[in-house]
Amino acid sequence: MLDKKNPVYRTVRGYELIHQQAGKLTSALEDYLEMTYRLCVADNYARVGRLSVLLNVKPSSVSKMIAKLAQYGYLKCDRYDIIQLTDLGWETGAFLMQRHETVEKFLRFVGSKNPLEETELIEHSLSPATVSNLHCLLRFFEKNPTILEKFQAYMASNNTE
Repeated sequence: MLDKKNPVYRTVRGYELIHQQAGKLTSALEDYLEMTYRLCVADNYARVGRLSVLLNVKPSSVSKMIAKLAQYGYLKCDRYDIIQLTDLGWETGAFLMQRHETVEKFLRFVGSKNPLEETELIEHSLSPATVSNLHCLLRFFEKNPTILEKFQAYMASNNTE
């Protein structure tokens, strides 16, 4: 719990190490799992070559990360280079994709000039509760167009760019 009188600050790497010790996936592993999930939703499997192209990395990098994800129980691979999700992989991948879509939609909503890049940079640091709250906020504005219009007018009048 955060002590408001004596907060403990850490570097980004410090928080990453704490998360790793708690068994959470690294940002890079999340990216590989999310992209694998996207491919499996479409085709029920993924391949190293396709992941390599989509993530703009070398096939050897994909192979290493896929091996780690398989070791952690998210994926299963066969000797024909077919990568499939386990039940844990499907569940986690769905969350990762939903988180990505929610963050990107929020960033578009507030006028980000590069929502995909910003999403990729910040999505990993958000807790499931924060993602849920962002999703709720977006739904609130969708269901309340009058308030949305007021917010957009406020943003336009306060935009200093």
